[in-house]
Amino acid sequence: MKLRYLLVLVLFPALAWGQSKTFTNPILPGGPDPWVIYKDGYYYYTHTMGRNIKIWKTKNIADIPTAESKVVWNPPAEGMNSKELWAPEIHYLQGKWYVYVAADNGKNINHRMWVLECDSQDPLKGNWTVKGKLQDNGDHWAIDGSVFENNGQLYMVWSGWEGARNGRQDIYISRMKNPWTLEGKRTMISTPTYDWEKHGKVTWEGEDMEHIYVNEGPQPLKHGNKIFIIYSASACWTDYYALGMLAVDNDQDLMNADNWKKSKDPVFEQAPENGVYAPGHNSFFKSADGTEDWILYHANSESGLGCGPKRSPRAQKFTWNTDGTPNFGTPVKEGEELPIPSDK
Repeated sequence: MKLRYLLVLVLFPALAWGQSKTFTNPILPGGPDPWVIYKDGYYYYTHTMGRNIKIWKTKNIADIPTAESKVVWNPPAEGMNSKELWAPEIHYLQGKWYVYVAADNGKNINHRMWVLECDSQDPLKGNWTVKGKLQDNGDHWAIDGSVFENNGQLYMVWSGWEGARNGRQDIYISRMKNPWTLEGKRTMISTPTYDWEKHGKVTWEGEDMEHIYVNEGPQPLKHGNKIFIIYSASACWTDYYALGMLAVDNDQDLMNADNWKKSKDPVFEQAPENGVYAPGHNSFFKSADGTEDWILYHANSESGLGCGPKRSPRAQKFTWNTDGTPNFGTPVKEGEELPIPSDK
């Protein structure tokens, strides 16, 4: 018995001693637009697959590479939600699981937000069906939707176009009637204004545009009496992709654009000295015991890798400044050993 136990220790240390207590970035070799939520003892993780929606389930964020996982939804072969599935997010709202995802019919101009609903309390065991298309009154181009609650009201934030043609991505907010329906008019709460938000050049449907100004990937973050929207700015195919911040008091009218204040500098950006480029499109989660705040984001390991599948998910703990704003620090180096989120 002693020999058998020693073999377990040598060959399978994580199994012998329990779950891993540390991890290193990146968590996976690839996985753009990572999203994670913690509920009832499990982390549920997803990222852009492009062709379908896959969810991972694990008790330990470090074990995502070997965690139970399942493709929970395959799109139809044709139709307006059949192609280019981007930035899925899984939320638990009003007693049910929902996935929000951008999709189109193979033409980017037709990208819209779609919502899926699960018929089970276990998102890996239930059946997922399309609940509907989330659209504003003008049915504008939309990607990167995220949902949050404030004072009993649901809101969605997303990246969209002001008009019918591309050239600039702005951040919009709308009230929600329920988890699958927007209500009333949308409000633009951010548009690229600073130089650090304006890096990028693109050829789009045969048109060579010198610049495409981008605000995208908005993520709600609540702390004290503040609501922050952390968003990604500049084109994702540049090394200058970075995170910006909007802030509002939680008792103010969130639909009034004047109440949202934008930080003049990025709050998280590339760290060439650490070999981290174009960090962005993040999400947030709490540790299992609720004592720690974590940011999950994707980044490139080399300069010039752009928006491809080499963007990999990374996580690190963050703190809060004395004025109540988040302090994300600097993207940590690949291979640097980090303690897993606290579960004590």
